[in-house]
Amino acid sequence: MDEQAARIPAAEYRIEDLAHHSGATVRTIRAYQDRGLLPRPERRGRANVYGDAHLARLRQIADLLDRGYTLASIKELLEAWDAGRGLGGVLGLVAEVHGPWTDEEADRITRAELVATFGGMPDEKAVEEAIELGVLERIPGRDDEFLVPSPQELAVAAELYAAGVPLLAISGHLRELRGQVEHIANRFLEFTMEHVFARYLGHRPPTDADASEAASMVRRLRPLAQQTVDAELARAMRTFATRHLQQHLSPDGPPVKGDETTPVALPASTIRAVHSLVGPQNASEFIVAATEREVQARTLDALASTHNETTRVDQDM
Repeated sequence: MDEQAARIPAAEYRIEDLAHHSGATVRTIRAYQDRGLLPRPERRGRANVYGDAHLARLRQIADLLDRGYTLASIKELLEAWDAGRGLGGVLGLVAEVHGPWTDEEADRITRAELVATFGGMPDEKAVEEAIELGVLERIPGRDDEFLVPSPQELAVAAELYAAGVPLLAISGHLRELRGQVEHIANRFLEFTMEHVFARYLGHRPPTDADASEAASMVRRLRPLAQQTVDAELARAMRTFATRHLQQHLSPDGPPVKGDETTPVALPASTIRAVHSLVGPQNASEFIVAATEREVQARTLDALASTHNETTRVDQDM
């Protein structure tokens, strides 16, 4: 069997054939060669001949590009491979990071089902909004059906709508929530990069062994972000739900809209200065008092300025 396989000639491609099999254009193939991403073909007389290694390399490049890697970073990885350092660990890490971060599976929904779920009346504006947010995705060639990347997210929207929340308010809330969650995700990645992954990915490209270790750490740490958020969200929901309920059940009723507290971000240097001046325990009261005094001072200045301007006008008349 091995002798028979050895007699089978290796596949050979002209550049047009290579483009057809790889999905890349002839122009792209030549550009990859110029940038050192693809080995030069074998020259036979006046013809260039490519082989299976070229086809495999083009598919590898396309896969990494689809995962968001730049050509510069792909070149570094491929150079490490060509130098004999191995890419198995690196590609394993890439696959681990780009793999699913949830057990949820995408589903499909027809336009008729979507209309029935949300009030029974077609709303193309709401559909476009959902597509823009990624809650729905178009399916090529199927105008009557959509892909639902997260059925849970769509189900939440349906429950909120059934409870009386307008679609516009739901989409606005999702935009706001997504921005906050992306900030949390970024902070978690910065935190783990500093304290965990820096020792594996501190040099570029990482060794095969370090990349394998990093992939293993991704598998271990991946659930922690969601578990932490779940725990903190549960704690915060209990705290604020209890507070809101107490306010609405109190004899005085809920607070007048506009009287609620609003978090304000202050520079760290300002917080440190206040702490050194009045101590951490008095920082909030000090900032509130200082702000109120400034508002009162500006109000008095505005009133005085208005009075002086009125007096000058009367004198001129």
